[in-house]
Amino acid sequence: METVESLSIAIIGTGFGGLAAAIGLKTRGFHDIVILEKADDVGGVWRENTYPGAACDVPSPFYSYSFEPNPRWPHRFSRQPAILDYIRTVADKYDVSRHIRFGTEVLGLTYDAATGKWTVALSTGAPLVVDVLVSAVGQLSRPAFADIPGRNLFTGESFHSAQWDHDVDLTGKRVAVIGTGASSIQFVPQIQQQVAELVLFQRSAPYVIPRFDREFSPRHHRVFETVPATELAERATWYGVVEGLSIAWVYSKPLSRVLKRLSKWHMRRQTKSKPGLFEKVWPDYPIGCKRILFSNDYLPALAQPNVDVVTERIREITPGGIVAEDGHVHNVDVIVWGTGFKATEFLEPMSIKRADGRRLTDEWSGGAHAYYGMTVPGFPNLLNMYGPNTNTGGGSIIYFLESQAAYLADYVTHIAATGTPLQVRPDVERSYDERVQQELRGSVWSQCTSWYRQADGRITTNWPWLGVQYRRQAKFRPSDYESVSVTGRLPELR
Repeated sequence: METVESLSIAIIGTGFGGLAAAIGLKTRGFHDIVILEKADDVGGVWRENTYPGAACDVPSPFYSYSFEPNPRWPHRFSRQPAILDYIRTVADKYDVSRHIRFGTEVLGLTYDAATGKWTVALSTGAPLVVDVLVSAVGQLSRPAFADIPGRNLFTGESFHSAQWDHDVDLTGKRVAVIGTGASSIQFVPQIQQQVAELVLFQRSAPYVIPRFDREFSPRHHRVFETVPATELAERATWYGVVEGLSIAWVYSKPLSRVLKRLSKWHMRRQTKSKPGLFEKVWPDYPIGCKRILFSNDYLPALAQPNVDVVTERIREITPGGIVAEDGHVHNVDVIVWGTGFKATEFLEPMSIKRADGRRLTDEWSGGAHAYYGMTVPGFPNLLNMYGPNTNTGGGSIIYFLESQAAYLADYVTHIAATGTPLQVRPDVERSYDERVQQELRGSVWSQCTSWYRQADGRITTNWPWLGVQYRRQAKFRPSDYESVSVTGRLPELR
């Protein structure tokens, strides 16, 4: 029988999900843990995304672990350096850092029925063999580029916002930005002030509402430190606000209409100095279909004389610039891709094979699916953090990750007690997925094209209800699972 001491666990990734998983397991007494990280530092997306103005669009008192409040956040909506510092601090404080192998990329995973273990192929050489495998690579780790003819012909500088090239000086340059998502609305105001010309290619306009940010002064920090209840109140307040967004999309059309009116007032007010701009940036789809964006400086930046918003689709990219569908040629020196991530391509490009050789990509050929986003039939002892249908359209993903870490700890505790691997029952997972997809087909997210959806319309990213409902429902129940026989040993009789 496996024990807490002998059970070996590998976690892939050191972002918020990987740390939550490791801390949850260590709290239960599991310490034979190795965390595999291809980079040379912790942080996940907060290590990778260093573009100008990078910040979180969820207030930091809520976008942080409930067990590790930070009374010294510099801003309500913290910037990337502060968030990365927080992640580093948590990794050290909770004794996670010693488990991490940096510079180690996972190439593939194979389950062995004879041993009941996973073999992990690594970029560093010798494979790793473990009892339990936890993927915490997330949904937003692989940059996506629009499929535009001629993309590789451009002779100027070109890079994705998630791979920002800080060696490129944009001062006085003609810069094209492709995409108007969450990253673009943060870096566009920063670079607009230094470039000679900025051409923003907008395929679909986002709804923008005010960002109620503020700098936390030393006085705030003292109050948060000496009266922790004040920080808890700040967290609870913002939990209510961001969960209210989910309520608007899922349950309350009147609240949704209020938010739309707020967005229209804000966007019209911030574009009035430039005739015709509001008509370009006002969305033509239901509010909530794409994630609402918080900004006070994005629209004023678009209203500046050196900015042109182009709503024509891009026909092609040439060595010297971009050609729009109307034939207009935009000659530019630099192209910045603000085109998001391959959110629906879960766990790729890793090759993940179950005992009979079937790959997870084959299992997910019609779209990724997993029981509460965590377990897949036929893949014993493989769990996901921030897996399929666990994204939130309005809240904090860390709230979901803490729920998943608790689920993971219960799962691993159970297999340590029973001594046999577990896989989710196919009928249980199928029924769950049908219920989730049925709800999503009638949701606001089905009414436009976004990174939430696959090309065929299936929504594989979002949780269709409230965050609190996920927390209440996503509980490990042994009856949802079945033990997997291990041919190389007999299960212990109990």
